[in-house]
Amino acid sequence: MANRLHKARILLLTLLSAVTLFSKERSVAEAQKVAQRVLSRAIVIDTHADTPQMMLDDAYDLADPNSPFMMSIPKMQKGHLGAEFFSIWVSVDWPSQDVIHRALDLIDVVNQQVARHAEELELARSADDIVRVHRAGRVAALMGIEGGHVIEDDLRMLEIFYRLGVRYMTLTHTKNTSWAGSSGDKPERNGLTDLGRQVVDRMNRLGMMVDISHVSDKTFYDTLAVSKAPVIASHSSCRSISPQPRNMTDDMIRALARNGGVMNINFYSSFLDPAYASAHEAISREADAEVKAAREERAKEGKRLSYAQENEIRRRYEARLPTPSFERIADHIDHVVQVAGVDQVGLGSDFDGVDSIPRGMEDASKIPNLVVELARRGYKEDDLVKILGGNLLRVMRQVEIVSSQMQAASSVARASRP
Repeated sequence: MANRLHKARILLLTLLSAVTLFSKERSVAEAQKVAQRVLSRAIVIDTHADTPQMMLDDAYDLADPNSPFMMSIPKMQKGHLGAEFFSIWVSVDWPSQDVIHRALDLIDVVNQQVARHAEELELARSADDIVRVHRAGRVAALMGIEGGHVIEDDLRMLEIFYRLGVRYMTLTHTKNTSWAGSSGDKPERNGLTDLGRQVVDRMNRLGMMVDISHVSDKTFYDTLAVSKAPVIASHSSCRSISPQPRNMTDDMIRALARNGGVMNINFYSSFLDPAYASAHEAISREADAEVKAAREERAKEGKRLSYAQENEIRRRYEARLPTPSFERIADHIDHVVQVAGVDQVGLGSDFDGVDSIPRGMEDASKIPNLVVELARRGYKEDDLVKILGGNLLRVMRQVEIVSSQMQAASSVARASRP
C-alpha cells in the first residue's frame, strides 16, 4: 500500500512538473530578468570538472585571464559559479603502482591553487561550508574521485581521501574494478561484489557521496539496494534522448528519485545529442591518430603534448561536426523533471574532461545562458534555485546526517559491549 502511494506521489509530481514546464513560457526579456534574480540568490554548483590534470601536468594557473581551458577563476566568476567539484581522475591505464600517488598529486595541486588564490577560492568540506564560502563572495572548491580503481581495493584509502577533502567517489570509470561493473566495459563482473557493498557502506559511514556515473546498469541498481544515503550521478545525461551506455534510462532516473538522489546533467555533446555522437564516432579514430602522432613527435624532443595543444588538434576535427546548441542541455533537464520531478536534477558539466561542449556553453562563463533558457521555458524561480545547486546541497546534507547516525550507532554498539 505504501509503495503504491509513493508511486502515485511520483506520478503526481511528474504531472505537476509538466504543467510548470509548458504552461508559462516567458519572453526572452522577461526570462533574462528572472535569471538575474535567480543568479543573485542561488548557489550554482557544478559537480564535475577535470581541470586538475591541467593544473598538475601543464602548470595551469586557474587565475589565468587568457585561459585556453573551460574552467578558470574569471570564467567561474562571470558564470556565477558558487561551488565546483574538481575531479581527481587517474586513467584506468595508469601504472597500478602509481595510481594512489597520482591521485594525491592531483589533490595537492587543487590545494595549491586554493592557497594561491585565497581571495577567490576556499576549500569546502560540507554543505554548510559551501553556503558560508558563497556568502563570503568566494568560490567553494571541493573534490570528487573519478573511478573506484583509485582506492586499490583498500577500504582504508576511502578514509584517507575523505580526510583530504574528497566528498564523492565515482564507483567505476571506463573499466570494471574487482568489485563493481562499468558501463564502458565487458559485463563479466557487472554488479557489486561483497567488497563493493562494503565500499558503499564505508562511504555512507564517512559521509562521502556515492557517485553512480560510469557504472553498469546492474551496479547502479545494486548500489541503490545497499546505500543508506541518497546517491548522485555527478555527470550523466538521459539515455532516452541520446542512447549512450553512460547515460541513464528513465527507469534508472525514477529509481534515483525514490532513493532521494540527484542526477547532474553532463554537458558533453555526444551524451546530449545522438546526431553529434554518430558524427563524432566517424572522425574520432582520425583525430586520435593525429593526437598520438603529435605526442610521439613531442616525445622525440623530450617534451610532452600539452592539453591545450591536444585540444587544438581535436577542435579542427570538431569544426566539421554538427555541434548542438546549449539548449540541448535544457532538454535533458526538462526530461528528468518530467520523469522524476524537479528535485532530482542538477549540473555536472564535465568541463575540461570532454572534447566538445554545446554552442553557447563553451566554458563556465556561459552558465547564465542556460539559466535564461530554463527561465524562458517557464521554470519557477524556486525550482531554478534547486536545479542550479539546491538539490545537490540537500543530498549533501542528507549524506552527512546518515553518516552521523551510522557513527553514533557504532559508538553505542561499542559502549554496550561487555
